[in-house]
Amino acid sequence: MSGLTNRYDFVVLFEVINGNPNGDPDAGNLPRMDPETNHGLVSDVSLKRKIRNYVEFARDGQPGHAIYVQDGAVLNEKHREAYKAIRSEQSTGDKLTPKDDAEAILLRQFMCDNFFDVRTFGAVMGTGINCGQVRGPVQMAFARSIEPIMPLEITITRMAATSEKEKDDTKRSDNRTMGRKHIVPYGLYRAHGFVSAKLSERTGFGEQDKELLFEALANMFEHDHSAARGEMTTRKLIVFKHETALGNAPAHQLFDRVRVGRNVDGEFRLPGERGLDNLPPARAFSDYLVQIDRDGLPTGVELIERL
Repeated sequence: MSGLTNRYDFVVLFEVINGNPNGDPDAGNLPRMDPETNHGLVSDVSLKRKIRNYVEFARDGQPGHAIYVQDGAVLNEKHREAYKAIRSEQSTGDKLTPKDDAEAILLRQFMCDNFFDVRTFGAVMGTGINCGQVRGPVQMAFARSIEPIMPLEITITRMAATSEKEKDDTKRSDNRTMGRKHIVPYGLYRAHGFVSAKLSERTGFGEQDKELLFEALANMFEHDHSAARGEMTTRKLIVFKHETALGNAPAHQLFDRVRVGRNVDGEFRLPGERGLDNLPPARAFSDYLVQIDRDGLPTGVELIERL
């Protein structure tokens, strides 16, 4: 399998306007929050879902770009495809395991070659029909809002009735079906990601896959608009390219070069600084400034502003 020759680390900034970027099912679908700081959170699983959806739209039907984790998909049937391709005899039954290590390698290779998200994010594929486990070269951390968020609970009504009885009851009581909706008026979120060249060698994640990943990160919200998520947009994508496969500097040192602060009459001020207590809440990307330190980059590291 071929892979990348360079390691990459990246920073993504995205915003939400009057929407719920990632509801928490354990909290009545409220926007995810850090309870100690009230900063908003978006899970890595949610961000990977957006990337998968974009790739499915952009490369639908193209060889090597099928999506393994899909809504309503039966994973074992996708595993069975691998067995049918590797074995000459019919592969039936609910339990299938590799005959030996050589076959296990071929099964994992089939899954990596055919499914974009397997060779990108990896997968655990031991659900009855066993195709093993793949550790993906691309990983993402939870996104966190730059400042604390203030979720709002909005009451909504439904004019239509679901049955004749409900219609008659509504007429008699002059009442409508009520519901609740949670939104964040505005939030700017920051996420970090990592692309391992060494792990890409094992899955075959190559240069074209890397370019598609960055394309997806820049456009992942463009086809994901809904009443629940409101307006979500990727605002910045800053990539650090390492000269070597193992990397030329620790990721956290590179991430520290990207600072996001409040825009106070054109002046950069870090959130939480003294004197910002009476600052109005942010309601647009223009309320923030992004500073990128390009000076004195570690030897062998290139900074690329993709967006």
